[in-house]
Amino acid sequence: MPVSAAPGPPAAALGARVRAVLETAEPRAKVMRARALRRDWRAGRLAHDLSVGVPDRPGRPARPELLPPSAMSKRGKLGSARGRVAMLHALAHIELNALDLALDIVGRLGAGLPPAFADDWLSVAADEALHFALLDRRLRALSTFYGALPAHDGLWEAAASTADNLLARLVIVPTVLEARGLDVTPATVRAFAAAGDPRSAAILQRIYLDEIRHVGFGMKWFGTLCAARGLAPADTWRELVRSRFRGSLKPPFNDSARRQAGLPRDYYAALAS
Repeated sequence: MPVSAAPGPPAAALGARVRAVLETAEPRAKVMRARALRRDWRAGRLAHDLSVGVPDRPGRPARPELLPPSAMSKRGKLGSARGRVAMLHALAHIELNALDLALDIVGRLGAGLPPAFADDWLSVAADEALHFALLDRRLRALSTFYGALPAHDGLWEAAASTADNLLARLVIVPTVLEARGLDVTPATVRAFAAAGDPRSAAILQRIYLDEIRHVGFGMKWFGTLCAARGLAPADTWRELVRSRFRGSLKPPFNDSARRQAGLPRDYYAALAS
């Protein structure tokens, strides 16, 4: 009679690992742990168990100083070295927040959804971790560092305002805020290139291409959930923007990139200010 192999150790819970990354304050450690989390998930070393909750706020380093958006000084024009550094620093802060948002949607709002939901957003978290690492390295090459300038907390405020509603989170974060990045990044890439900084321009172009996929994940899961709940997607999208988004949708829009991500113009054109 054959002897069965001894069972291996039980897989660690996905939710516990998500929480551990969110609680990590030091940015480069957070980046490494997020990427390791994605690898372990893909390798089947984590159980699809989201019973461990996530913190109200992610861990953050002592610097940068976080200010209200209204207290932030103007960055300066991208034709100046100072303006370019300020822009790269702001983008690094956005990418670090985006990493946390991608993990938060899994740990806070992903219970009851199929593993494919976690797979998509863990891949987004790994992308955002890479984006931050690239920007952080570029800042150091320019003799500065992430934390040298103040930053604002507006992106995480969007997480707090949608913490109770998965549809609202899918609309506000990937398909409003990240979609805005699709609108403005091509001009920023051109400005960096024109200023003689092709290395930074190449990093921003890489981020731009990845963000199209991220907006696409938002639209994919928003559409899936609307279909499951018998909701009209376009009407529901517009209603959630009206009720949950504090700002306004500002043209010009990159209709081509938005369409590539699955976000049709008829969703947002009527709400443009």
